[in-house]
Amino acid sequence: MTRFRLFGGFPTLVVLLLLAGAPAGAQQKQEREFRIRKAQFPETAREMMEPYLEEVRRLRFYKEIDSARSSFEMKFKHRRLHYSVEFTPDGELEDAEVRIRAVDIPNETLEAIRAHLKETYGRYRVRKIQQQYPRASFESDSQTLKNAFQNLLLPEIRYELVIQTRQQSGLAHYEILYDSGGRVLKTRESLPPNYNHVLY
Repeated sequence: MTRFRLFGGFPTLVVLLLLAGAPAGAQQKQEREFRIRKAQFPETAREMMEPYLEEVRRLRFYKEIDSARSSFEMKFKHRRLHYSVEFTPDGELEDAEVRIRAVDIPNETLEAIRAHLKETYGRYRVRKIQQQYPRASFESDSQTLKNAFQNLLLPEIRYELVIQTRQQSGLAHYEILYDSGGRVLKTRESLPPNYNHVLY
């Protein structure tokens, strides 16, 4: 009969298999994002955003594709902050995001996020943090965009982190979505930040 040495109450083989793979619950979607011309962006989305773009700088248009869906993203700088606004192919608003730093996250939420990252990944490096305003959480497109442009801390917001960590197979990058209290909503593996992609 084959026996396995126990490690922390688990057979060694099971532990090795868990360590070799991605974190539990992580999806394996691989995104590709590439820049497009303004004319290729959904017209209804362009019209919706027109009143908000008068004072923005470095406006860029992108299309994002993964194994399950595609979307369109508008990126720009407004009052020294980096924004990205995402739409469906039909031009419906999905969310608005503003790039922030760790110091901008409330202390209790930041502690919860850091505790999760340390427990799940051990050593890691945060590559990017965005504060997200999901359209589904607010009463209208205009309210969603208004909240995002005012950079409001609301119970409905989410935090999206891109981290880098080292695994047996080498460096890995993950995109993790947290709610406003620091609870994990979604994790997925992402391509490294230096792939054929310009952030802003």
